[in-house]
Amino acid sequence: MDWVELILPAGALAEEVAALLADLGVAASGVEVRGDDVVIWVPAEGAEGALHELRLAAARLRDNGFEVDPAAARARPAAPEDEWRDAWKRYFHVIRLTPRIVIVPSWESYQASAGDVVLDLDPGRAFGTGAHASTRLCLGELDELAAGGLPVERFLDVGTGSGILAIAAAKLWPAARGVAVDVDPIAVGAARENLERNGIRSVDASDDDVKGVAGTFDLVLANIQADVLESLAPALAARTQAGGALVLSGLLADQAEPVAEVFVKAGLRRDHVRTLDDDRDWSAVLLRKDR
Repeated sequence: MDWVELILPAGALAEEVAALLADLGVAASGVEVRGDDVVIWVPAEGAEGALHELRLAAARLRDNGFEVDPAAARARPAAPEDEWRDAWKRYFHVIRLTPRIVIVPSWESYQASAGDVVLDLDPGRAFGTGAHASTRLCLGELDELAAGGLPVERFLDVGTGSGILAIAAAKLWPAARGVAVDVDPIAVGAARENLERNGIRSVDASDDDVKGVAGTFDLVLANIQADVLESLAPALAARTQAGGALVLSGLLADQAEPVAEVFVKAGLRRDHVRTLDDDRDWSAVLLRKDR
């Protein structure tokens, strides 16, 4: 297959822009931050449409305060697929993201310690290898909720991407059933592959909209950008079971409190807002629904 690189200059916030482009539904078969550029690989036959999607997504980011120029996005022929897939192996290794959660790519070996929760995950077609601050924040919240004894029979992962949060939840609460949804069919395909790789059969992944998901859940996860979270607040609050928890991320630090307030108005209680010690730019919010 022939591939094309889509390149968007993004300056010092290239990592954040790469993550948010995935949340905005930019279809890709691989994403790399190369210096100040975000580089996205797409099949050559779909390059024109993907470039248009990229420019529309970049315009949304610009309108939300990011210094990106949609007109600067461009396309060029990419290296052969086996070359860029092998390139991941130079810098994607075993990484411990929380006290218990460890990410292990397929080309690495790892001897798990007692209590480790190992996620088998390779970089691929959908955002979510755990390296981004928003994903690490969500995983940290999951680890803490499980350690604190939150009872979970059903969980919902909205905007699942690679499926990393659903996989972590399924391993932290092995008796629970899960639903993972993403409006991007490419992400759903990647999530299903990763669920299978991890031996998870208790999670149903689909491209349903969250508003079409039936029932309530003890745990709801949504790692999506701020404006999308605000628009989904009534639906996410309605799907959080009384006594349950809702974890939000994909939020820049100054967005967390305003977004939390939207969810409080939707009937939830703000538990806390958290950032990482090594990355203060991003935040996660934990909310609860009282009985």
